[in-house]
Amino acid sequence: MGLTPLLLAGMSGGVVALLLTVFGGGGSVLAVPLLLYVVGVRDPHVAIGVSAAGVSLNALTALAGQARAGRVRWPCATVFAVTGAAAAWVGSSVAKAIDGRHLLLAFAVAMAMVGLAMLSSRKGDGDPGVRLNRDMAPRVAASGAGVGVAAGFFGIGGGFLIVPGLMWATGMTLAAAQATSLLSVAAFGASTAVNYSLSGLVDWTLVGAMTVGGAAGTVAGLPLASRLGADAALGRRLFAGLILVVAAYVAVKAIMGS
Repeated sequence: MGLTPLLLAGMSGGVVALLLTVFGGGGSVLAVPLLLYVVGVRDPHVAIGVSAAGVSLNALTALAGQARAGRVRWPCATVFAVTGAAAAWVGSSVAKAIDGRHLLLAFAVAMAMVGLAMLSSRKGDGDPGVRLNRDMAPRVAASGAGVGVAAGFFGIGGGFLIVPGLMWATGMTLAAAQATSLLSVAAFGASTAVNYSLSGLVDWTLVGAMTVGGAAGTVAGLPLASRLGADAALGRRLFAGLILVVAAYVAVKAIMGS
């Protein structure tokens, strides 16, 4: 592999990590199209495998920054991540046998539904001091499992579903959900990547390049995440807008078969 694809992979990792840090998700859905149409990976399944591994490692980098800032709600994050990672393995096992174009089109529809739901939401900003309790735990586990299946099935970190899933299950604020979601993004991506790796569908050289670029993206994204945390409504609109833009892009590419 030449130097140019590695540099492009590093740049792609930087973009993904920046968006993961700012929004707690959304950026991961760009990883596969970036690998296919910018880096030049030919096999969609390899792109999914590399994306899952790279997003997982970038999410860990972003998680470290958010943890130092005290934004991660660890008990909620742990329950969501553990149940979701097991479910992601199931979802990714099914997805490996399905045509990639069909997956991308269904994925675009699901993204659009989530984005529209977030734009139309009139709920309050949530509880900034939320704590996991016995009544909440089953809801968090069930939400994690449902999102995990989707994340594994579509080969993405799932942050665009994890954030609203955490908000629904716990009532936490958008800013807390964005930070807390990163543990699940890392866990879901790792589960999917290992599954794809067992089938020889992960190029670890590209994963390394994405990880290096991701470190720079995280550093650039932390100040932006802090500013958005002070305006939950703005963050929600920007996050929903990102989801809808990416959904349209993925849908066009899937329909065109390119």
